[in-house]
Amino acid sequence: MTAPALPPSGPTSAAAPPVPSAGHVVVADADGAAYTSLRQRPASRAERYAMGKALRKRVPRSALADWTPPDDRPDPVALVRHSHEGRLPDLVPVRVGRMIASPYGFLRGSAVVMAHDVAHLPATGIRPVICGDAHLGNFGFYASPERDLVIDLNDFDEAHPGGWEWDLRRLGASIWVAGRHNGASEGHCADGVAACAAAYRAELRFLADEALMSRSYERLDVDRLTDEAPASLRGEVKRAAQRARRRTSDRALPRFTEEVAGTRRIVEEPPLITRLPDAEAEAVGVALDEYLHTLAPHWRRVLGGYTLLDVARKVVGVGSVGLRAYVALLEGSAPDDVVFLQLKQARRSVLARYVHGSSALHAHQGQRVVEYQQALQTVSDPLLGWATVSDGHGGEHQFYVRQFRNMKGTVPLDAIGPGALADYAGVVGHLLAKGHARTSGASMIAGYLGRGDNLDRALTTFAQAYADQTEADHAALVREVKAGRMPVETGV
Repeated sequence: MTAPALPPSGPTSAAAPPVPSAGHVVVADADGAAYTSLRQRPASRAERYAMGKALRKRVPRSALADWTPPDDRPDPVALVRHSHEGRLPDLVPVRVGRMIASPYGFLRGSAVVMAHDVAHLPATGIRPVICGDAHLGNFGFYASPERDLVIDLNDFDEAHPGGWEWDLRRLGASIWVAGRHNGASEGHCADGVAACAAAYRAELRFLADEALMSRSYERLDVDRLTDEAPASLRGEVKRAAQRARRRTSDRALPRFTEEVAGTRRIVEEPPLITRLPDAEAEAVGVALDEYLHTLAPHWRRVLGGYTLLDVARKVVGVGSVGLRAYVALLEGSAPDDVVFLQLKQARRSVLARYVHGSSALHAHQGQRVVEYQQALQTVSDPLLGWATVSDGHGGEHQFYVRQFRNMKGTVPLDAIGPGALADYAGVVGHLLAKGHARTSGASMIAGYLGRGDNLDRALTTFAQAYADQTEADHAALVREVKAGRMPVETGV
């Protein structure tokens, strides 16, 4: 097995250089730091449409169909192995086990591989804030601050300014891979990707024509989704929403905790939920005190009325397995008044090196996740914040913090049958466009895409080819495991 050919440290040559994509004017202060000026008029909407349309000459929309692995493509298994550096060694086998379970599991865990691939493909250079890991499973339900159930993007570990095409390519490929996983025909998969692209185009055009402030208020709540969803999807949306509404901290109390010597403690379920050494638990507690200062004043006061009772390590997801993650139990003014917080380790986005090389826009990666989540979501968890946990040996790890049980849920992958695939793909395409349009570049992207189905056809071609690539990369990882060159633990 060869070592990974690490990608270049700066923006790649295959993608077009970034173009002015925001609806504001960015100038520099006396120290050279960028800021937005309200005293200079930005380009008009019509001008930005025209700028986007002009990009077709440099990057034809048909170029978005391109996928042929280059001769110097890094070994995907080596990239996965490289991504394990810095993770907890005892959890790496669990991560590998989840990745070999299916090509879709591999796709979920291999954002580092696809980031390298898409960053070297033709792109317009329009760079809003993007999710960075926009696959079919990264959309779901959660509670707004008003306790309404909404659906939106819901994972932002890799969020970063980047090419809108990068997100759309990953989402399209995931639809095809997931469709095959569920037994859909190639025709159904093609219909799903085309529906996603069409919904993305339509929502981008709609929001580009809206006032800048109006774009920030657009959201999709579950009641609206249920009313508008086709029959093939409506029943599953209702069931998933009902499950999500039951996922609250007070309902989690009997399942996740037990009373020990008069105090509530989190129940262990090794290797997924485990107790911490006292020193590590104390370090997390100190970090949570500091996290309070990253919250808005009102929510800082509210959460300040709670007391930390216990903290444990909890394994979540696929891509995140092996990174440090904790769940903390807090008690309020009564034993049944509880909040569960989740702390997830944040590392540099896999996209960052392709945007600005070795430099970093954020000194704290947890802060990056929080800021970009708030940028992409219409409404966000009011307890989103960040923290730094000392490892007790002079080192530190950066985290973002959010509610653990906040009516979170999703439409299960195995519930999205062939007949519902295109309908659900349209929903997530709509949501991805909404997120991109909230940050910058909506008018330029809409001008580039136009009103025809060029994007739909190109993304469909790409998605099928990259689904084949994902299956080949998954098979390569399986071979490494069978040869004993990669540790694995299955069934957890």
